[in-house]
Amino acid sequence: MKLRGEPEPLLIRGGRVIDPAQGIDAEMDVLLGDGVVRQLGHDLEADGARVFEARGLWVVPGLIDMHVHLREPGEEWKEDIASGTRAAAAGGFTTVVAMANTRPPVDDASMVNSILARAAEKAVVHVLPVGAVTRGLEGKELAEMGDMAEAGAVAFSDDGHPIADAEVMRCALEYGHTFAKPIIDHCQEPSLTRDAVMHLGYWSTVLGLRGMPAVAEEIMVARDIMLARLTGGKVHIAHASTRGTVDLLRVARTEGLPVTAEATPTHLCLTDRLVHDTAYDTSTKVNPPLRAAEDVEALRRALAEGVIEAIATDHAPHHRDDKEVEYNYAAFGISGLETALPLLLTELVHTGIIPAATLVERLTAGPARILGLEAGSLRVGGCADVTVIDPGLEKSVDPDRFYSKGKNTPLAGRKLRGWPVLTVVAGQVVMREGGVLA
Repeated sequence: MKLRGEPEPLLIRGGRVIDPAQGIDAEMDVLLGDGVVRQLGHDLEADGARVFEARGLWVVPGLIDMHVHLREPGEEWKEDIASGTRAAAAGGFTTVVAMANTRPPVDDASMVNSILARAAEKAVVHVLPVGAVTRGLEGKELAEMGDMAEAGAVAFSDDGHPIADAEVMRCALEYGHTFAKPIIDHCQEPSLTRDAVMHLGYWSTVLGLRGMPAVAEEIMVARDIMLARLTGGKVHIAHASTRGTVDLLRVARTEGLPVTAEATPTHLCLTDRLVHDTAYDTSTKVNPPLRAAEDVEALRRALAEGVIEAIATDHAPHHRDDKEVEYNYAAFGISGLETALPLLLTELVHTGIIPAATLVERLTAGPARILGLEAGSLRVGGCADVTVIDPGLEKSVDPDRFYSKGKNTPLAGRKLRGWPVLTVVAGQVVMREGGVLA
């Protein structure tokens, strides 16, 4: 990372510490020093330490986003590692997992090394690369998974492109199993989604737009679960979005299969009606599409019950030229790093749908567990990645103030309550009161 110098000791005093990995939900002090968590307790003292008063605030492990598109290399006008990681810091994230569908894609060890080198030079949060499953993301021939795992890839995915060939997916799961790395799949049967731009349902009919049926996702989820049962390989379902997918995940969980899933804040909080209510605003165009209300309700239940173990933004920044066109021609994707936490707090926690501790778990320990990371907790001796949240802070979303180059959000002007106010990465303060310092 670009951070310079040794971090000074920092005492975060009197906040509500929520650390689900340790079963902690109590007012405490947190002392950081030498880049690690030094002490948790009451009335801590540390000579020479800076003090951050956190009374009334939540102190949680640094948030982990296991699904981010940083666009570098190849599309730096949309985003790059510098801007994307600053957006992450502004949003309270201390770790981002970068997808492989860059240009060229990350499909060999040299590309993994390149991402890590660029991150060391320009990033302000931890960047963990994902390697492609197949060469060129073409879905035909497996990429050099072993070499990429050795170089530092934490998972494999052709995200943005479904792995349509079942035999390729079977082989990928077997190889991934060898390295104990999950295969993250963008589940979508392409023959059912060709030229479609939103969810197939009532609102697509009203609007006259070609829709993606929910079953297009569910067919692939069912196939992946069967292949996980056959191979023992770990499959992770990216951006789960339908009620049927949730039903399938419950079956996999009942059987104890190595199948996990994430949901995005977008799919947990917004419905396809928004396309109508915003008069075809292309910022609502995302893949998988915004779904119906019953799908959103099913995702929320699954999140609360742990059937869905992680929340990930699928941060997909685009240049305005990609969005300021007719709906049918607009690019898919929402810039989500800087609005994820306040959206989730506003829609899920402040409404009583899920407890604060559950939300924190799905943003910290959950993704860490799926990826096998030593992160997502404030354990003494662990890396000093910390996020402090003001649950009562209310602000309107202003895309012009985003650190991300992608201003594409359907939340512009919306008031949200509960924003991060401090982001600490390896003991270094990188964001304070919404301003990124590094």
